[in-house]
Amino acid sequence: MENLQAKANKGTVLVTGGAGYIGSHTCVALLKQGYDIVVVDNFVNSSPVSLERVTKITDKTFPWYRVDLRNREQLSEIFAKHHIDWVIHFAALKAVGESVAQPLRYYENNLNATLSLLAVMDAHDCHKIVFSSSATVYGNPERLPLTEDCRLHTTNPYGTTKLMIEDILRDLCAADKQWTAVILRYFNPVGAHPSGLIGENPQGIPNNLTPYIAQVLTGKLPFLQVFGDDYDTSDGTGVRDYIHVCDLADGHLQAIAKIKTAGAHVYNLGTGHGYSVLEVLHAFERAAGREIPYQIKPRRAGDVAACYADPSRAEHDLGWHAQYSLDDMARDLWRFYTQNPHGYEEK
Repeated sequence: MENLQAKANKGTVLVTGGAGYIGSHTCVALLKQGYDIVVVDNFVNSSPVSLERVTKITDKTFPWYRVDLRNREQLSEIFAKHHIDWVIHFAALKAVGESVAQPLRYYENNLNATLSLLAVMDAHDCHKIVFSSSATVYGNPERLPLTEDCRLHTTNPYGTTKLMIEDILRDLCAADKQWTAVILRYFNPVGAHPSGLIGENPQGIPNNLTPYIAQVLTGKLPFLQVFGDDYDTSDGTGVRDYIHVCDLADGHLQAIAKIKTAGAHVYNLGTGHGYSVLEVLHAFERAAGREIPYQIKPRRAGDVAACYADPSRAEHDLGWHAQYSLDDMARDLWRFYTQNPHGYEEK
């Protein structure tokens, strides 16, 4: 990856949802590698402060717009103003539990935003997109590790919107040979930028394990709930593939740098190694220097014992592999929460 800058065809990248967790880290990576960026975000679940922090980290300014992707007129104005070479599409509602409770909201938002974006891209002769997909498209894994050709079946509306958008992109690339779509299936993003300036800033009680642990450490929550300790795993708790958010960001840069052929390209972005809930908890204990209280609860419906990636295709095609360890992830996320105990809203 050290030769990435020399090999990359520099240009302008539109980053949708660029103020979000993975989006803001990818903005940093793009700017540091010499790309120009334009950010579009409606800030429904993010803060403009993260974009100010991106500028602070990189010492580079860039245009950003408070625009909902479903507003084609406003989106068209942005494309008319800037020559866009690639789009990296992060913008989506993303909470699994919320999607089960509010399916129509998720289908309406995630699908219509993407259809609007693709139509405006086509109208402005921009046909290269990197799509933020998810390991949720694999549903209950048929085998481990998960390869890109495993069966796709979803267990919640959030995952279904990701799979439907993948299908839209595959159909589009098959119908129109101008299009290049890189579909990146993320496993479990963890960590924060080593500066401590940007990180995950969930609103309300977090849905994911690591921000939940961090909120226990900061005293916002009394203890961690561990759902199930009777799985067929090393310590009985669920196993997942956790990946540092900076490794994920690099995956997007490698996709832009290395993919030169039209069509749909699909890659897993994970470490290829599963960590149990208790292993993650102990890594955070090491990072914070103290014990973390937890209670064992019954299994959650729909949870699987283990889920982790085979990332070898990304290594072969993109020259990409995860470089950060679990301890790195815990250390960097804990640094972010220590420096930002109230998230972005309190400067």
